[in-house]
Order: sequence, then C-alpha cells, then structure tokens
Amino acid sequence: MSFTDPAVYVPLKFYLFPEKWSLAAYRYILSTNSFVNAIKSTAFVTAVGTVLNLIVTFMMAYGLTKKDVAGRGVILSGVVFTLVFNAGIVPNYILVKNLGLLNSYWALIWPALTNAWSLIVVKSFLESLPAELEESARMDGCSDIGVFLRIVIPLSMPAIAAFTLFFAVSHWNTYFNALIYISDTRKWTLQVLVKTLIIDSQSNGVGSQTVASDGGNAPLETIRMASIVLAVAPILVIYPFLQKHFAKGVMLGSIKG
Repeated sequence: MSFTDPAVYVPLKFYLFPEKWSLAAYRYILSTNSFVNAIKSTAFVTAVGTVLNLIVTFMMAYGLTKKDVAGRGVILSGVVFTLVFNAGIVPNYILVKNLGLLNSYWALIWPALTNAWSLIVVKSFLESLPAELEESARMDGCSDIGVFLRIVIPLSMPAIAAFTLFFAVSHWNTYFNALIYISDTRKWTLQVLVKTLIIDSQSNGVGSQTVASDGGNAPLETIRMASIVLAVAPILVIYPFLQKHFAKGVMLGSIKG
C-alpha cells in the first residue's frame, strides 16, 4: 500500500502488489520536519543508549563475577530484587523530574542503562570463560582493567553482538517512556510519531490528503503505511548481519559442567 500510486489507490481494497508503483508517500513523509526530527531523535537515543548499555552492563557483570568484591552479595540481592518488584510509573516519573531530565533525550537513556535480566545473563556468560586466561594475563603484569579490555572483551564478542541487538531494538522501539517524559514534539521518537500518524490523522500538519508529485492527492493511508515501513526497515536491515552472533551469544554461558 505504501508503494501504491495515490491516483489508483482504492480504500479497503486488498493489495498484494501495487497496480502502479509510486514513492509519493515516502517523498512526502521524508520531507516533513516532524519525521526527520523523529528519525534524528531515535537514532541518537539508540546509538548513545546502546553504547552506554553495553559499557555499564558488561562492566558491572564482570565486577559481580569476582567473589572477593566487597558488598557483592548485597548488590546481587538488589539486582534480583528488581526482577520481582518495580517502583511503578509514578515514582519513576518523579525521579526523572527531580533529576531535571524531563524533555531531554537522557530521560530515555539514564533510567535504562541496564536491567537485571541482562546483568544476570552476562554475568553467567562471563563466569563460563576460562579463569586460567585471566590468571596468565595477571602473571604477565596485566592490570584488572587490562584483563577486562584485552582478555574478557575479545572473548565476549558473540555476547556483545547479541546484547547490542537487544539494546538497540529496545531503544529504537522506545514509546511509553518517550510518551510520558517528552512533551516537546520536536524531540518525539519515531514510535510516538508513528502512533500519532496512525491514530490522530490531523496531528503534525498531516491532513486526510496531501499533494502528490503528480499534482494529485496522496491519501493519508499510504502515508501511514510508509511511516510504518520506515520505522521497521532499519532493524530488518541490521538483523541479518547479527543473526549468527545473536543465536550464538544467547546460548553461551547457558550450559555449565
């Protein structure tokens, strides 16, 4: 439907292939400031959030693998506690507000730097790595940071690839947090904008019809479908390149003995 020429578009008609191909809906939606801003916002949150997620998750998980770390049991108990109990929407909103993060991209990044499930899985994976490798590196004079960067990280690439996909998809699909923390329409994420296009046809200056390249009117339905395709396409493009590492990384550390 998104590739159908507006001139031949018929509402409620089943389309397997467009009767007449057209990119009018894509040209229109990519020319609007609201969609371009949403793409930039989502790309920033996804890129920065994913990198910080990986850094915090793997560093904290690596620290929790060391039994001689002070307070390790208390920290692990706190991590497991969050698997069962959650503060809820109101306390989280008050926290973000008191931190001065409202209407900021950081409101979508800082509160989600890691999560209990990711920490536990990564910790289990890191514990499956041969301890002899770390011991030999320390005998050669490598510091704790050096062991982590030169030994642990290279051996963890399958897990890093898997969790990169996890975190990136989570940030790319950010909707509810963006809806309650971001009121500035110029900072809306892609998912919030797509929801607005689908549910509220009059938002963001998009009416029931728009002028197409051939001088006709492009129905809103083709624009809605084009926005959905554009929201899904980046993940569909990236996933095949990470699929092999994704499947391998999820299974690593799941079996011991």
